[in-house]
Amino acid sequence: MRIDDEIVGAIDHGLLVFLGVEKEDTEALATWYARRVVSLKLFPGPEGPLWGRTVIEVDGELLVVSQFTLAARTRKGRRPSFDGAAEPELAIPLYEHFVATLREQGARVEQGRFGARMAVQLVNDGPVTFLLDGPAARTLSGG
Repeated sequence: MRIDDEIVGAIDHGLLVFLGVEKEDTEALATWYARRVVSLKLFPGPEGPLWGRTVIEVDGELLVVSQFTLAARTRKGRRPSFDGAAEPELAIPLYEHFVATLREQGARVEQGRFGARMAVQLVNDGPVTFLLDGPAARTLSGG
């Protein structure tokens, strides 16, 4: 990943994670997503199942990129609305918490710069891309 002519984050083998933070998001949700990312079996196992090992089990890395455009609403009009995207005062701490939680789980993490215009290059093996579903609200509140 580049900003101007500077490489600010790069990985060899692993996951590119685009993280969009919305106004209603919480630290508990960021923790849940980080733990989910490192626990999902998204890589081939040694003897079989296509989805047999986690990014940590394959000695992979994560490249985390803030991506407010994931919060875009596109149902009305011809221009996306970003009303649901969190302001930087909320988004930056949640982004940083997400990255810190990944590292606490044992993941090796590279990251971009929040709010910067970045050129991200990707080799999508497969191609395989996942959109993670969030938990039900009661899951985070213990209900």
